[in-house]
Amino acid sequence: MATADLESLKQDLTRRMDGALETLRREFAGLRAGRAHPGLLEPVRVHAYGSEMPLNQVGTVGVPEPRMLTVQVWDKSMVSAVEKAIREAGLGLNPATDGMLVRVPIPQLTTERRTELAKMAHKYAEGAKVAVRSVRRDGMEQIKTHEKKHEIGEDLAKDWSDAVQKLTDQFIKKVDGALADKEKDIRQV
Repeated sequence: MATADLESLKQDLTRRMDGALETLRREFAGLRAGRAHPGLLEPVRVHAYGSEMPLNQVGTVGVPEPRMLTVQVWDKSMVSAVEKAIREAGLGLNPATDGMLVRVPIPQLTTERRTELAKMAHKYAEGAKVAVRSVRRDGMEQIKTHEKKHEIGEDLAKDWSDAVQKLTDQFIKKVDGALADKEKDIRQV
């Protein structure tokens, strides 16, 4: 057991923490910040062909203007299902159908809605931090297991633990940075 094992452990933990950060970014993309963005409709699931499907599998999302999203539905029979799914997604959006095109105007955000969105952003960020800390805990347990099996010494275990903690701190800082950016975006009028 040596430095190669530490690198392998660090790579695994980094990959898993990156996954938590990527999930956070996707969740943040679904929070609207007052202007149209295709990621806003990412959480929308459409009941189509007997199952739940992501919106992007039944139509193309476009942004023709800063306060408007459009969904070009591929199958005419799915237009009303897409409209219903957007309306019921809890995003505060009211779509209108125009042939096979569903127009989704983005209303101006109220102060209350901005506060609500900021709270949701905090909740998502806290979830990401919990995920990162869970990965850290797994890493620390692996180190303790190696130490108990006498595969590594006490000093090396301490060094590895410090490296894992440092990695965790870096990712927590990235989560905080992403949250600060999203909050700024939400609060911007």
